Amino acid sequence: MNQREINRVIEMAWEDRTPFDAIYFQFGLTEKEVIQLMRNQLKLKSWKRWRKRVQGRATKHLAKRAFRVGRHKCSRQRTISQNRIS
Repeated sequence: MNQREINRVIEMAWEDRTPFDAIYFQFGLTEKEVIQLMRNQLKLKSWKRWRKRVQGRATKHLAKRAFRVGRHKCSRQRTISQNRIS
């Protein structure tokens, strides 16, 4: 991954309403791989803050979400159509 893609993954990981599934669809990274990338790319204190924030958060997992409509979508997030990134 180039630095631009890494920065985008980090940005998506920090967003509360962007699920790990969206990161997987766009970049092919599983939740564990995102956690590892965040650990490698962030300062220790920032990583601990992110990990505490994300751990157990229902909005980061599609299966745990209570809402389906109205998901915030960043203007820089690519659209996904027919399992291909547009």
